[in-house]
Amino acid sequence: MSARRLAAVAISAALAAASAQAQGPQPIAPGAPAATPAPPTHPTAPKPVKPTAVRPPDAAAAPAPAAQPAAPSPGREPDLAYAAYQRGYYLTAFQEATKRINDKGDARSMTLLAELYANGFGVPKNDVEAAKWYKLAADRGDREAMFALAMFRLGGRGGPQDSAEAARLFAAAAKLGQPAAAYDLGLLYLEGRLFPQDFKRAAELFQSAAQAGNPEAQYALATMYKDGRGVPKDVKEATRLMGQAAKADFLDAEVEYAIALFNGTGIQKDEAAAIAMFRKASMQGSPIAQNRLARIFAFVRTGSAADPVQAIKWHLISKAGGNSDLELDAFVQRQSAEARAAGEKAAKPWVDLITPVKESP
Repeated sequence: MSARRLAAVAISAALAAASAQAQGPQPIAPGAPAATPAPPTHPTAPKPVKPTAVRPPDAAAAPAPAAQPAAPSPGREPDLAYAAYQRGYYLTAFQEATKRINDKGDARSMTLLAELYANGFGVPKNDVEAAKWYKLAADRGDREAMFALAMFRLGGRGGPQDSAEAARLFAAAAKLGQPAAAYDLGLLYLEGRLFPQDFKRAAELFQSAAQAGNPEAQYALATMYKDGRGVPKDVKEATRLMGQAAKADFLDAEVEYAIALFNGTGIQKDEAAAIAMFRKASMQGSPIAQNRLARIFAFVRTGSAADPVQAIKWHLISKAGGNSDLELDAFVQRQSAEARAAGEKAAKPWVDLITPVKESP
């Protein structure tokens, strides 16, 4: 499913209690809540057309087959429907999936049809139709359909909201090895609303998803190792996992890993690498990284003199993004008028994008 994450169900609230944002003259652990990454960008969909009729199979007609893998395994018959979908040929994908459903009752193809309807790719967007096909595929053991249908049930798409059913589907998909489902189920245990709060169980689920390469789970598990919640406190393991998530371009992990590198927390101190990562995260729009970068330019000499103009620039950008810092405010006031003007000029394009335009009365 293209919407990979359980959007803001628990990570910002539950992990905030486990990792509070700190302040100080040097970069220290901000404990930023996990951001929800944007869904993958798909090729432009063809103009919607009326699809050929598909015969929905009887949901109870046959026993459910084993769960299908997310991608065709070596030696399997080529999946022309998914190949067309990945290239953006959505109408072809619809037609090929229809053939496989009518000829073989293929669960993966049912999931693909659901995905097309859910996103309006090649066909008119229709959540009810998408939910129907997800359910048919889920009943036949397709773990991707289970996860997608859980997201639908959680958000009330294509039918009534049903958090209990969503949790059941997450658990079923996680048992079949679906990493995002394991991560989302872990969030529910972390949050403690649908289930009794259980940090140990949440950590186990995050571990499963993290081992499968899920960066959000790597970040969440790292935070738990850092604070000893559900797992023994282990700063080195926390930093290692944070580094894995950072390599996957998970923004909050980049910030935390940069802090660890700068301070030598759980890893050999490397200020140059930390500054490079702070800069990368700053360019991606992290106010916390922008603040830490401003502090480095203002107060820290790492191989070269401080740079007041860069400090002012990144402080103003971070401040526009909602990250206040009284010490940097005072630093800016102590600088020359020329430095302040240069910093403001450098920050202006960013600040203009961040600051909402006020409507005329």
